[in-house]
Amino acid sequence: MIMSMSFYRTGTVECRSAEGSKKGFKDKNGAFNHYRNSTVEEIETRADEIGKLIDADANADIDALNIELDGLKAAKDNIEQRSAAKGKLSGFNPITGRKFDENDKGPVEDIFGSKEYRGAFYKKMLNLPMNTEETAVFERAQNQARVERRADFISTGNSAAVIPTQTLSEVVKKAATQGGILPYVRQFRIPANLSVPVATPEEAASWHAEGAAVTPTIGTPTSVSFAAYELIKVFSMSVASNAMSIQAFESYLSTELARTVMAAINSAAFSGTGEGQAEGILTGITWNTNNSKTFADAGLTYEDMLGIAGLLKRGYAQGAVFALNNTTLFNRVMAVKDLDGRPMFTNPIDGGTGYILGKPVVVDDFIPDDTVLFGNFSYYGINMPQDILLEVSRESSFKQGLIDYRAMAVADGKPIVPEAFTKLTVTA
Repeated sequence: MIMSMSFYRTGTVECRSAEGSKKGFKDKNGAFNHYRNSTVEEIETRADEIGKLIDADANADIDALNIELDGLKAAKDNIEQRSAAKGKLSGFNPITGRKFDENDKGPVEDIFGSKEYRGAFYKKMLNLPMNTEETAVFERAQNQARVERRADFISTGNSAAVIPTQTLSEVVKKAATQGGILPYVRQFRIPANLSVPVATPEEAASWHAEGAAVTPTIGTPTSVSFAAYELIKVFSMSVASNAMSIQAFESYLSTELARTVMAAINSAAFSGTGEGQAEGILTGITWNTNNSKTFADAGLTYEDMLGIAGLLKRGYAQGAVFALNNTTLFNRVMAVKDLDGRPMFTNPIDGGTGYILGKPVVVDDFIPDDTVLFGNFSYYGINMPQDILLEVSRESSFKQGLIDYRAMAVADGKPIVPEAFTKLTVTA
């Protein structure tokens, strides 16, 4: 009969105990402590034994053996570090079907979010000298970017690098504080062309009586996938202004990207064609009498606003907002009064723009004049699968005494659930 076995040590002789095997190791650290004084040969012998045990015993405790294998690997790594060995662990893990060193290196550091990379990035962009550590971390980041195929032009002769995570966060934050609809949409960071299910109000859970049979409901799940469209912005700085501090340059960069790249995404969220760019709400939804109304050019009325609010399907009103541009707000909405003669638009109590029919108002200048959208904008999705890449060229505008920077983002956007939106426009 084949039994699961573990080792105990008597001098240099390895003995096997069935009783110890039944107990097993509680965790990886326990296994590591057991084997850390073993030799490399003993560790690899035990790994081979585990492989044979799994092949022969259908009832083997896979979880326990995997813990032991993790401890074996940690012990082997420790031995090699102590002996200053350069080779890698070559033992085979029979559970995963991989070598110990293959995809078993623990969580990978977010190198683009490290302060070391942030410092190296800005020194590279400003042509400042980097120390040995900064050079090493920058090269590691470049290699990772190539592996992840973050951008194809990273191999050009110009200096190119992924914008640090902290700076990208500042870009998004600044874009949000500038107003507009971006803070209300759903943002993804998923690979392009990957279909992702999205829950809708119709897919809520239902109450169930204990012991009663469950009748499954068959419906068509809502899902979304995004393409990968490039956004490019080129801006220039004089050689003299390029001598600014790292902090000043980071502030300038985040402001510039928020003003341009994020603004382009914001604009496409409403009017994008879906061809080579994101698909917008106004252009990507089929508008008809079921989800839209018109108002007379002579003036917007209270009934008009009630009309589009009433068109929004049940379940989407929670979290819904009115979205319009500043011109429409002041020239159309501000003059509307309810049936009691009170202004329909009310000023905010706790910040924000204000309220219409008790719902928040979002002012976005990328919405056309005389257009009011009402809906739950979390059902519009924007996807940025890669971080923004920044490239610097000191040759392209040499004669003008300028340094050119090129930012490239990959993004897409589209309405996830069209029925989450209604529209009011002036009569054509």
